[in-house]
Amino acid sequence: MPRLHVVIASTRPARNGPAVAGWFTRLAEKHGGFDVHVVDLAEVGLPLLDEPHHPAERNYTRQHTKDWSASVDAADAFVFVAPEYNYGMNAALKNAIDYLYFEWQYKPVGFVSYGNTSAGLRAAQMTKQVVTTLKMMPVMESVAIHYVGTHIADDGTFEGTEQMAEAAGVMLDELARFADALRPMRDGSA
Repeated sequence: MPRLHVVIASTRPARNGPAVAGWFTRLAEKHGGFDVHVVDLAEVGLPLLDEPHHPAERNYTRQHTKDWSASVDAADAFVFVAPEYNYGMNAALKNAIDYLYFEWQYKPVGFVSYGNTSAGLRAAQMTKQVVTTLKMMPVMESVAIHYVGTHIADDGTFEGTEQMAEAAGVMLDELARFADALRPMRDGSA
């Protein structure tokens, strides 16, 4: 079964990412096509890129980079649960992506984006430009959440709509297809 990492991209205090990721993770586990793991960039705690060597050299000197490399390497697919900050992707996600190179290659990525009027779509589009440079395959299907705060219950849980859940299911189906199709490229047999 392919391993899916659900990456919580926001590291801000009082962020909505963990609530949205919790909702999505439950759907992904119910989907049954993946071994699902949540990766919270706030817990990963990567400082602003501090490796002395280029990521393509894979000559990591810091333990946090070695740990991050092992985590990303273990995944077959990703879903970035990400906000939009000022019309773009948030710095913590960009930094986490930039730490590595080969570990991302030939892996599909989906997006659960959130914000207010834009639903994080501009950030998702910006992130797609970045990940394709790393030979990742963004799937077309996504979940876009408008006015994310209106979906957060008093107990802090995210309450997605039926349409959001349907979009998540379609995205998970595509991620599973691409994870399988790209496997020969990841394992070097293609």
